[in-house]
Amino acid sequence: MILNRVIRRAVQDGPDHKAARSAKLALFALLCLLCAADSAQAQEKNLDVLRRKLTVEIEKIAAGFDGVMGVAIKDLTTGEEILINDQLIFPTGSSIKIPVLIELHKQASTGKYKLTDLRRVERKDQIGGSGVILNFGDGTSQLSLRDLAVLMIVLSDNTATNMLIDQTGMANVNRTLDEMGLKDIRLRRKMIDTAASARGDENIATPQAAMQLMEKLHRGEAVSRSLSDDVLKILKLRKNSPIPKAVPATVAVANKPGGIEGVACDWAIVYVPNRPFAISVMTNYNGESANADEAIAKVAKLAYDYFARLARSTAYGARVPLEFLKKQD
Repeated sequence: MILNRVIRRAVQDGPDHKAARSAKLALFALLCLLCAADSAQAQEKNLDVLRRKLTVEIEKIAAGFDGVMGVAIKDLTTGEEILINDQLIFPTGSSIKIPVLIELHKQASTGKYKLTDLRRVERKDQIGGSGVILNFGDGTSQLSLRDLAVLMIVLSDNTATNMLIDQTGMANVNRTLDEMGLKDIRLRRKMIDTAASARGDENIATPQAAMQLMEKLHRGEAVSRSLSDDVLKILKLRKNSPIPKAVPATVAVANKPGGIEGVACDWAIVYVPNRPFAISVMTNYNGESANADEAIAKVAKLAYDYFARLARSTAYGARVPLEFLKKQD
């Protein structure tokens, strides 16, 4: 009613009906913005209640875990974070293979080599632990660098990983992490190097730094957009690991889990439609009764349920079909 009175007055003040229509549209847009602002302010308190509930539930899991757990979660739409023991340093297990994958693609993008280049598998390269290359014959097979990368990520093949660390150079991996502002993630040893681990040369990260790495991949800031996409394409290959298990099979997950004795973690981007999030859960000093994978999955399920709820909610928290809401990256 106020808007109509303003417009009628504009019409009465002069014959310029086009100006009146323009004024009406401008005022309507302004009122819409004011209403949206009021809505956002009104609902922020409600959303804060929801966030606190999620944080409390995750804190319960961390507190009850037989070991030490750190969690870092980021809403990739709003930038809001949930951080629990996020500055603590943890061993990474095989999650450190993500920076190796990034460095491999970085060097290939500069022309240092091609991902289609072949490398012969020899007995001197083969080590135990996870993977399949350990069972290959001595010098009887050749694999492309990209094939080695896929085996490193999907099957967590340790032989493939060590071959790629030799290919890229440990110092180069850490230098690229420095350039990305991720000094809390360090590659210090090859896979299955117990002696190096015993003397303190451990591959390490904080949950927050791991979360930031995943965020950079999502935003195309891991060197470049095209390189980030190439890395994510491999990370999205489905794995038998805690975070993918916690979400529906229809939801894409780019991740790499890691585990060594007493340690378990998983770093991921979970592509909830309309509300993707980055998550890192890391554990160490795990006790005999600790089921770390189960605990990580519980945290991931809570996070997924939270973001899936937001994805389908209107500005006032009513739930509507996803197709009625504007999709966001």
